[in-house]
Amino acid sequence: MKKKELLSQNFLERVPCISADVKWTADENGNVTLAIENKGTMKRITQVLLKKPKISYIHLEKYGSFIFPLIDGEATLIDIGKRVEERFGDECQPLYERLAQYFKTLEANKFIILK
Repeated sequence: MKKKELLSQNFLERVPCISADVKWTADENGNVTLAIENKGTMKRITQVLLKKPKISYIHLEKYGSFIFPLIDGEATLIDIGKRVEERFGDECQPLYERLAQYFKTLEANKFIILK
């Protein structure tokens, strides 16, 4: 997806929702960990043959750990961006380019659904 498409007003007005298959926790410091169950025939085969785990744990960095709990099925990307800017200020710039790419990555990995 091109940068112009990522930053279109329509894209930034989309509402992210956490996929039903994704379980997550936050520790006492606010660090978020996603628990993704590896389902499907091929993944089951690799679990048996290659001793791959049934559940993969993905530890988010500080921005992701701040953003992920804000995904409530109601806030738009613009709303989330405002909260990120309030928290991190200039440190997160260029904000919407980075935020759009981050959400496209989450969507591509099926961690979220964009409505």
